[in-house]
Amino acid sequence: MAGRGPTGPRSTEYAWLITGPLALIAIVCTTAVGLVAPQPFGGWSLALPLLVAMVAAGLPVLNFTVRRQSLGVTLTEIPLVLAFFLVEPLTVVVIYTVASAVTHLRHRFGATKFWFNVGRAAAGSSLAVLVLEAMPPVEGVGPATWLKLSLAASMVNLLSLASVAGVHTLLQGWQAGRGALRQSPPALLAAMINVASGMIVLILIAATWWSLLLLGTLLVALALVYRAYAQFFRQHRTLTDMYELSRAVSESGEYGTLPDALLGRVRALMQAEYATLWLPAQGRHPEVLLTARNDAPGLLDFAKTPVVLRERARDAGRTVAVGRGLTTDGDLRAPLSAHRVKDVIVLPLRSGQAVIGTLEVANRLGDSNYFVRTDVPLFETVAAHAAVALENSRLVDRLRHDASHDTLTRLPNRRRITGALEEAVKIRAPGEVVALLLFDVDRLRQVNESLGHAAGDKVLVEVANRLRACVPSSALVGRAGGDEFLVTLRLESAEAAVELAAQLREQIRDEMVFDALTLDVDTAVGVAVHPDHGSDAASLLQRVDLAATAAKSVPGSVQLFSPALESRSLRRLGLAGDLRRALDDGELEVYFQPKVTLRDRRLVGVECLARWEHPAHGTVAPEDFVAVAEHTGQLGRFTELVLREGLRRSRDWTHAGQPLAVAVNLSARTLTDQHFPARVKELLDEYGVAPQLLTLEIKEAGVLDGTDRPIPTLRRLRDLGVRLSVDDFGTGDSSLAHLRRLPVHEVKVDRSFVQGMATDPGDLAIVNAVVTLSQQFGLAVVAEGVESELTLELLQDIGCEIGQGFLFSRPLPYERLEAWFGAQVDPETISPGELPRLRAVP
Repeated sequence: MAGRGPTGPRSTEYAWLITGPLALIAIVCTTAVGLVAPQPFGGWSLALPLLVAMVAAGLPVLNFTVRRQSLGVTLTEIPLVLAFFLVEPLTVVVIYTVASAVTHLRHRFGATKFWFNVGRAAAGSSLAVLVLEAMPPVEGVGPATWLKLSLAASMVNLLSLASVAGVHTLLQGWQAGRGALRQSPPALLAAMINVASGMIVLILIAATWWSLLLLGTLLVALALVYRAYAQFFRQHRTLTDMYELSRAVSESGEYGTLPDALLGRVRALMQAEYATLWLPAQGRHPEVLLTARNDAPGLLDFAKTPVVLRERARDAGRTVAVGRGLTTDGDLRAPLSAHRVKDVIVLPLRSGQAVIGTLEVANRLGDSNYFVRTDVPLFETVAAHAAVALENSRLVDRLRHDASHDTLTRLPNRRRITGALEEAVKIRAPGEVVALLLFDVDRLRQVNESLGHAAGDKVLVEVANRLRACVPSSALVGRAGGDEFLVTLRLESAEAAVELAAQLREQIRDEMVFDALTLDVDTAVGVAVHPDHGSDAASLLQRVDLAATAAKSVPGSVQLFSPALESRSLRRLGLAGDLRRALDDGELEVYFQPKVTLRDRRLVGVECLARWEHPAHGTVAPEDFVAVAEHTGQLGRFTELVLREGLRRSRDWTHAGQPLAVAVNLSARTLTDQHFPARVKELLDEYGVAPQLLTLEIKEAGVLDGTDRPIPTLRRLRDLGVRLSVDDFGTGDSSLAHLRRLPVHEVKVDRSFVQGMATDPGDLAIVNAVVTLSQQFGLAVVAEGVESELTLELLQDIGCEIGQGFLFSRPLPYERLEAWFGAQVDPETISPGELPRLRAVP
């Protein structure tokens, strides 16, 4: 049973995670066989014929497709059974592995897939011969021998099936692995038949070698039967798919879902990765370009087919087929290579003699599978059905409408909004602006995860309905995609656009009632206007996106675009290439800010804060380079750098008799890394630091996001003995009651409330409430931003335990921190087991 490696949407390089263990199994098993077998190698005179037989039998005669993978059934078990009986065990491993390598070299697989298949063959055959060696010696060709050889062959097949399913699961998820297992019974049945056939061959050879002449005839007949069954299987599947396609086209027309029904079934019928429908622009109707991709829900608005092939089919009015198994013009192969497409069939759709569009399929599923000439007539039949459906003008109009509208909300989509915005910019009158408003619905992901996507869809539909009902009659409302909505209209000024955005946001904020469920949904709104912020639709869309992103930092706000937003975005983009170098060259430094008990002013620890002095940009704000680290995959390295520096200093202070705790900030994304707790334990062990001396701080939005996703990681960290702290508490919409379900030890009150305590009674009340309720929950409270004696006294009065801020010290590099220790710590208070006390607050 031979399988062809996965070509899933994830990188196939991950297949080495399966290939490595397979190679290890092969090494261990062959070593064991070499130690226990009386004669590990031998029978070389028969090895070459058996090798040739295995290579010949490796040609697939049946193919099964699982998602984007191809599973081929071969006759390799027949010569394998003979090899088990006729030659020595390690000779079997050698010839079976070499045969696998030769077979897969012929398919021109990449290195990753080639070595996976070779490793699978080596592991399976070495495990099989080890099982044979563990049983009593094979004697004669009786039932006992049948059982032993069948068991050995089963080891090869079962390990092959497990490894293929493992690769499918690794690269495409458990659904793909389950699909591979569901498709395995026919292959396993064929393998059993092959093993039985091998036994018969063995019995005949034991009787007389002249039986090989009859066996050759039998094998040829068996191959023909296999191929006849494969052809019958394909014909049956084709007839079924054609019937389903015809029924789907006839049923979907009146509901405007023809593209989905047509393209999805065409892709499945032709076993293609992509199926595309193209209708050129005609009169007032825009161009339609829709693609169904394997394993992708919905339709995409791009095509994998090179444009030159589509134009050739339209202009010549004939089929254009390019690929290894197709006859075509040689000059069309270059565009395929440029687009990384292995084969394509493009058919013109006709209405009478006129070509009204094209139907296209690209990339036959399976690395070694290609479209062949016999596929073209089948595809032409499909295209004829599609052309008949598209001849109906009502259906064509609906298709064009669907191409420019969102199917869920029935609003114009981004393409339609972009076209309208381009027209509005062209005909803007003096004294007015063309405003573009982007509404980003907050916490829709949490609604989907907590209540299901049906509830999320209801929220989106309700937001769309409210926008339609509230906007001026001259406005165009559309859905940009996901949880974003666009509104464009003419107004007298940018200020009027901001005011309208605020009014619309308030209308959306009203409670949404779905059956017995009431939801409070808010939005962040970005605003951009022409001509102030852009001269074309593309620049306005880009800048309104930047404004909406900035609005998310202040939940529920309205943000007008400013050049500073773009400068910051461009700066972050430029920093992306420099961050890796900065991490490699040690340009990032760790500063330390002391944390002090407010009642007796004892030094209890420090917070570790990363700083970056860029050679060209100067000081880079932490929120900028942290965001760059998250989006460039450098977050793990960055977090480990700060952890290492903090733990190293904590170890040094402990050895000096002054144990101080260190606090390190974590990104919310780090909590999604299931390996992070284990890495923390490794670092604690490496530096010999007690877990209770390490505090990990996570921003409120990272742990109180409305879901339980962070909780497993937090619990694993808590079980290590590490302290956990909720940073910047009070800046989000969460309540203290939410903290009760989290395994945290500490709450840090945001500096914006602490700094306003002395002048704003509201801030004082908030801090007082946080301190009181946190202490009732058994949580420690740290106040950030302590900058005055009055603030310190107020915090003492309300019972806050720990503080940090400029009143005690700014964040300092390690060398200056040591000097600060010498200047501020009272030497008389330094004794074993007691925290040092500050002389006085500077």
